[in-house]
Amino acid sequence: MDCDLVIAGAGPIGLATAIHACSRGLSAVVLDRRSSPEAKACGEGIMPRGRAALDAMGVSLPPLSFAAFPGIRFIDGASVAEARFHSGPGAGIPRTTLWRALAARAEAVGGTVELGAAVRNWTSGRDGIRVETDRGSLNARLLVGADGLHSRIRKLARLERPASRRRRFGVRQHFDIEPWTPFVEVHWSDGCEAYVTPVGPRSVGVAFLASGHGLRFADLRKRFPLLDERLAGATPRDRERGAGPFDQRTVRRYAARVALVGDAAGYVDPLTGEGLSLGFESARELVRTFTVGESLAAYDRAYRRAARIHVLLTKAMLSISARPTLRRWAIRQLALRPRLFEMFLAIHSNGTAAHIGTPSWPATRNAPAGGGRSAAGKPLHHSSARGPAR
Repeated sequence: MDCDLVIAGAGPIGLATAIHACSRGLSAVVLDRRSSPEAKACGEGIMPRGRAALDAMGVSLPPLSFAAFPGIRFIDGASVAEARFHSGPGAGIPRTTLWRALAARAEAVGGTVELGAAVRNWTSGRDGIRVETDRGSLNARLLVGADGLHSRIRKLARLERPASRRRRFGVRQHFDIEPWTPFVEVHWSDGCEAYVTPVGPRSVGVAFLASGHGLRFADLRKRFPLLDERLAGATPRDRERGAGPFDQRTVRRYAARVALVGDAAGYVDPLTGEGLSLGFESARELVRTFTVGESLAAYDRAYRRAARIHVLLTKAMLSISARPTLRRWAIRQLALRPRLFEMFLAIHSNGTAAHIGTPSWPATRNAPAGGGRSAAGKPLHHSSARGPAR
């Protein structure tokens, strides 16, 4: 047996799966078809639950590499509602920086990362699984599909099912500008949302989510006059990147000696910003059930329990967003009742409305903390561990 786990996809969730596996004494090889680092079209905000997951994995974010955000601000016309997290701040961090921190930790605990090596096919047997890659074959006990929104592993394992008729896409770009607020801002308009995330001392990421093909950043920006004014004169740091459609569904999250984690395990919409948090939890739970000898069906049940509130709240917010009159009323209510907004964030982040009151961390905490390391430059197997998110 070459290894315990072959993980297809060297994005944050694939690397997290390797970290959990190696931390429990298993061996893991992470494969990715890409051969060089690449940014991804995402909001780049990690909610408090996701930061706690990184801490639990021993992942250190390099100082000054991210911006801590204390909460969320909703803006819809003249209505502005904001609320702070009560379990610590989130983190706005460039995806490539997050990748390097996770890759460094995966290497430190004994994981192997091979870039430019895609999984082509596999054969399941009674004693294991034989995985065919661009660089030959590997024998393992389990193949993990962590290859993202449009997972090839999910498709080849026949675990896909038709998505809904909702076709939402996103487009994102970074700007050289000092963040005007430490909060993550969500700007609302009819048929579109804009997300502004501070990701450094002089950098913000702006992402738009909307329905329909061919979304252009410049056109979507015009739908938000206040945001457009804020960005006037700011220099783009990169080109715009798109992603979607987001709604991806699965029959279940396992087949014979194959399991899905992260976005590959099914996705609703990035509207609530908890995709990474849920992905980290799915990685941890898969490794736990595998290590103690439980069935993959047990992992599937655990995943559904962990995702239940996330899915319900995401669908509820999509429904409200699609009804302008209801959306405006709801945001006015949150603006008038900040405690209600805080309760919503607590339920979304922790699955409970308990402990709403004084924040458990200083209200002024908005500076990066903690040590860090970058991914080591030495080769891991055939290629460097400095590679892309999937």
